[in-house]
Amino acid sequence: MVVTRLSRFLQSAMKARETPEAAQALSTNAGTPRLASPYQIAFNACFVVFSSTRLLTYLPAPWPIHRSGDSSQQTLITWAAWVCSNAVMAAWLYENNGRRAPRAIVVTAGNALMCGAACVLIVWYR
Repeated sequence: MVVTRLSRFLQSAMKARETPEAAQALSTNAGTPRLASPYQIAFNACFVVFSSTRLLTYLPAPWPIHRSGDSSQQTLITWAAWVCSNAVMAAWLYENNGRRAPRAIVVTAGNALMCGAACVLIVWYR
């Protein structure tokens, strides 16, 4: 499923490069239209895929906390630092992409939300 989505994303990105409007949309600097290279497309796709995977890797910590009702094994400071790190990264991406929200921002904000959920559970069960 992930391979299929990645393949579709890469195909649409390569096809989209053929129009000037798409080149502007694929640009990393909103005011500087340029075509994205296959390397940039692949690199961006890897960022989205592995950052999305990270969303799933957060689940093994909050789920047992909720199930057992015991958060003593988790460090609130660590999870809070991850919330801040992901939230600031999402804001930085937003500001540096012409205040647009590409997939990278959505995924990074999702990571912040997952870490925030872990923080809420840790505090709730202490």
